[in-house]
Amino acid sequence: MHTNRTFTMIKPDAVENGHIGAILEKINAAGFTIKAMKFTQLSQRDAEAFYAVHKERPFFGELVEFMTRGPIVAAVLEKENAVAEFRTLIGATNPEEAAEGTIRKLYASSVGENAVHGSDSDENAAIEAAFHFSGREIF
Repeated sequence: MHTNRTFTMIKPDAVENGHIGAILEKINAAGFTIKAMKFTQLSQRDAEAFYAVHKERPFFGELVEFMTRGPIVAAVLEKENAVAEFRTLIGATNPEEAAEGTIRKLYASSVGENAVHGSDSDENAAIEAAFHFSGREIF
């Protein structure tokens, strides 16, 4: 099932470094429409629940610590083929391997502090959006 929506978070590193505006500008310039957005901070319990799929991975504790250290911007985006288009826009997880002009190439500093999250499937986009937003917050 393909949908036209995806979920993203501008992560604490990008927020701390003042990149919210520039990242949102790139998202808009790429033709995405923002359907929901909030500036918030994940609690430890929220971060553990959101990243539960990684619970057994060695980096889980560092990931939770990183994602709770400061505010994030959570957003639901809409565009034709949204998940794949957004994954292309953000670039590879490792900013050194990311294509020129991608969000991670421009604003990420490392694999761990990679500026943005983008859903990896339509199913996960729906789950992740519902984690952060109620139905009445998505337009």
